[in-house]
Amino acid sequence: MQTYLVGGAVRDELLSLKVKDRDWVVVGATPDEMLAQGFTQVGSDFPVFLHPKTHEEYALARTERKQGHGYHGFSVYSAPDVTLEDDLLRRDLTINAMARSEHGELTDPFNGRKDLEARELRHVSEAFKEDPLRILRTARFAARFQPLGFRVCAETMELMRTMVSAGEVEHLVPERVWQEIQRALHEQAPGVFFSVLRDCGALAVLIPELTAETHFRAATDALQCVHFSAGSTVERFAAILCTLDEPACSARANALKAPNDCQQLARLAAAFMPVVRQFNHTKPDAGTLLGLLEKADPWRRPERFSQLINVLGCALEPTAQRPLDT
Repeated sequence: MQTYLVGGAVRDELLSLKVKDRDWVVVGATPDEMLAQGFTQVGSDFPVFLHPKTHEEYALARTERKQGHGYHGFSVYSAPDVTLEDDLLRRDLTINAMARSEHGELTDPFNGRKDLEARELRHVSEAFKEDPLRILRTARFAARFQPLGFRVCAETMELMRTMVSAGEVEHLVPERVWQEIQRALHEQAPGVFFSVLRDCGALAVLIPELTAETHFRAATDALQCVHFSAGSTVERFAAILCTLDEPACSARANALKAPNDCQQLARLAAAFMPVVRQFNHTKPDAGTLLGLLEKADPWRRPERFSQLINVLGCALEPTAQRPLDT
């Protein structure tokens, strides 16, 4: 039995970044052997175990084979004869397909370290196209590492476009899409997530209302402004939809299966936007403004109203809260 540190922990170590989570792969072991050593099995899709002391995840080396559409269309094979290289081959990007042994030796069969140095996000193999969720994950990594100069390489971008054209993105369930969007909203350059999705065509499937240049630019500028103001998830989500009209905003927020608080703030921001845009030009209708204030309910929901003001401010003047260059 051999144990290896894998994935993001190895990547972040090589980038001299703080390692948040450590995942391990175990080669040459069976579930019974893991249980005998005090590990606790979790999950039902494939053998993953929690270490008895550290509670870190240890997964038995496995391979995956595509059998259907979408994220769940896979069969998993895990046995002692699965090698480390077999396990790394199923991973999404080369920078996530490296492993380090207990003695510190790096295993890098797909030149992930070279791509780290070149600041490129590159798929490991053609198997990338079997899982459309990897499009969103790649976009999210682009958003995370954009400040370090990373970009999606041309070959991977072309493969992602092929996947979109084949209709693979349409098989993603909304709950999985929302999970990736929620995580992306808090990356270092969240607007890059949507830029990558637009470039590969996935945005036209997932949030088609944002494909128009005016809406896209307004949404990503507002989102980046909310990011600089350390806005919450609900504020970040509202920022990307608030430039749509209220019915379109409401329909898209619901289609994405966003949590109720996210949907509510997005709808409020979309309802307020046409009115506050006119403040510098015409006097707003008192009845309309009163109706909006009653809908916002600032007296009983002061925290939400504060979030609304932040979103509207960022949507109207997205450069106002950007930090000064030094």
